[in-house]
Amino acid sequence: MYRGIIFDLDGVICFTDRYHYQAWKKLADRLGIYFDETINDRLRGVSRMESLEIILERSEVQYSDEEKAAFAEEKNETYKQLLTQMSEKDLSDEVRDTLQELRNRGYKLAIGSSSKNTKTILKQIGLADFFDAISDGTNITKSKPDPEVFLKAAEFIGEKPENCLVVEDAEAGIEAAYRGGFDSAGIGEAAKHAHVTYPIQTFSELLSQTICKGVF
Repeated sequence: MYRGIIFDLDGVICFTDRYHYQAWKKLADRLGIYFDETINDRLRGVSRMESLEIILERSEVQYSDEEKAAFAEEKNETYKQLLTQMSEKDLSDEVRDTLQELRNRGYKLAIGSSSKNTKTILKQIGLADFFDAISDGTNITKSKPDPEVFLKAAEFIGEKPENCLVVEDAEAGIEAAYRGGFDSAGIGEAAKHAHVTYPIQTFSELLSQTICKGVF
């Protein structure tokens, strides 16, 4: 049924939530803005600037666009420093083995992530050259739930949306897949989205005969 599979990165292939949280928390604390893990959950699957706007909702100060751009860059520099702590140990055996089996079954595999640090993360966890294509924050102008990142990923691997499956952990990602004409597999909170095609509990469930039995 599918010829390509497009994966979100954070929360699907690996987990960098704690690094995002630490970086945003450091910025929020410096600005005197309350920030906790509940607010952090609202940032999943959205762009850096949109995440900043969510954090600034609690600010009593109005900042200029130039100041906001500087804040976003400050957060990103902190985040990149934290990413140096990542290693191949951050890639689980389940994910590694499932990806390899999907490759063995003939699928084209791509990343569709809003993160501008996608390539850095993939290098840290030992997947720098594994995927057939990478669509990320460096080549899109709209973040999820806009489908642009997935549409470009499909284009990069030479497949139409209807021939690709999107794998996501964020509801915004499932909505983006739906708007783009993709079927989707949702893990965690994404499994609850009204438009998810396959709600799954574990990454290895992608190997189910009803989802990804192989390209023939």
